[in-house]
Amino acid sequence: MSNLKKSVLGRGLNALIPKGPRMEVSLTEPVGRDTGEIGIIASIEVARIQPNPFQPRTDFDEDALEELTRSILEKGVIQPVTVRRVGGDYQLITGERRLRAAQRAKLKQIPAYFIEVRNDEEMLELALIENIQREFLNPMDVAGGYQRLMTECHLSQEDVAQKVGKDRTTVTNFLRLLKLPEKIQEGLRKEKISMGHARALINVPNEKIQERLYDRIIDEGLSVRRIEDLARGSGKPPRKGGRKSSSSTSSNLQSIEEKLRHALGTKVVVRTKGGGKGEIVIEFYSLDDFDRLLDIISAGSRKR
Repeated sequence: MSNLKKSVLGRGLNALIPKGPRMEVSLTEPVGRDTGEIGIIASIEVARIQPNPFQPRTDFDEDALEELTRSILEKGVIQPVTVRRVGGDYQLITGERRLRAAQRAKLKQIPAYFIEVRNDEEMLELALIENIQREFLNPMDVAGGYQRLMTECHLSQEDVAQKVGKDRTTVTNFLRLLKLPEKIQEGLRKEKISMGHARALINVPNEKIQERLYDRIIDEGLSVRRIEDLARGSGKPPRKGGRKSSSSTSSNLQSIEEKLRHALGTKVVVRTKGGGKGEIVIEFYSLDDFDRLLDIISAGSRKR
């Protein structure tokens, strides 16, 4: 028991899935009662299983749950859920989809694998690592899971990467998703955009421009490469023309460019030519985009 206790964390799925010939069981096979031991598989009452308070998943696909329910009705529960004993009942650690499907199938008993967890922090870590390693989570849930491992389990990004078996760069890229506007996060959560789109939008320096580009992805079906091009354009520093400007003038130009980008939702470059002269370059990327810019400019001129 002590060896299992020491090795639960840092082993990921190995700590949560039983080894040996009984790794896969079915309710049609004899499964013993709970004897109070650790590392056993036993049949327990579904009604006595408490949900995992640290469940990182926020979305459960309805069609997938229905499919799993039908499978359980036909073949039983193939892989046991993982639980710990809490008082006289049980608390789920992993296997919420199986538990929900078993409840829908109106099963009274379900096979469960027992492990010992010392505290709630270990519960959180096990639940997050299991879900992340199994790749059941959408990108935003993964990002949220990594963040919770860092804040609630006091882990560094390097620690998180080791726990979940990923490169640190991968962990960093997921964490950056949490900086996106909620509208875009929800689109990624609902698979309206891809992870590639989201990573490109992160590089856009302005939140409103991010949201406008997101809307264009939805409305126009823009590719990841196209969004990457637009993102690079929106983040370019202003080009300096003519005589070398002072730092104050350069700062003013950057401020003006930023205001114009914010107002127009596209790349804008302001160039000075000396003698108080210059030019403003406004880029558009399609005829529809050109019409959109004309509408914005026309609307501004009518207000004067």
